[in-house]
Amino acid sequence: MDLQFIFELVGTYFFAVSGALSVHDREHDVFGAGFMGFITAIGGGTLRDLLLNSYPLVWIDNVAYLYAIFAGILTAIFFFKIMFRLRKTLFLFDTLGIALFSVLGAEKALSLGVHPIIAAMMGMFSAVMGGVIRDTLTNATPILLKKEVYATACLSGAIMFIVLQDLGLSRNSNLIASFLVVVIIRLIAVRYKLSLPQLDWKK
Repeated sequence: MDLQFIFELVGTYFFAVSGALSVHDREHDVFGAGFMGFITAIGGGTLRDLLLNSYPLVWIDNVAYLYAIFAGILTAIFFFKIMFRLRKTLFLFDTLGIALFSVLGAEKALSLGVHPIIAAMMGMFSAVMGGVIRDTLTNATPILLKKEVYATACLSGAIMFIVLQDLGLSRNSNLIASFLVVVIIRLIAVRYKLSLPQLDWKK
């Protein structure tokens, strides 16, 4: 079992937890929580694979991803009280999920022979679209449309992966370093309330 596969399973698990927890303050039953966990976990990667014309889709090809999703959903359902005693649990799982999928999405796109710029965009797409679908279905404003540094962090990690690969850094070291780039940027941005310059449409 290599590091990439571990990253993919862990990222899938994190997104499943994040999705299932997102319905805690809404009138959803167990099935609703499970569906949100599932769609959040597979949404970004599935859309990426469809755009890249890659089949079979990764979660269809290997049942281990479904096990990771089920594990994440069950974790959220049975331990949600413990999780919500911990501050910003949903934020933590979401951050780890986007960091993992930013890097893995970029790597998969590169393996399919696309241009590095497209690969970086696919890495970002893999990371954010599951959350966009989650927020849309729960009638929340997608975080992508807020002024937080979110997609930018994902794109930075994807670009870092591509650059370090060109520089010849070992694959496992590259995966870890690029993952940390996303996490650090996201944590610093939230901690210090950083955001990109806002457009003044009133001018």
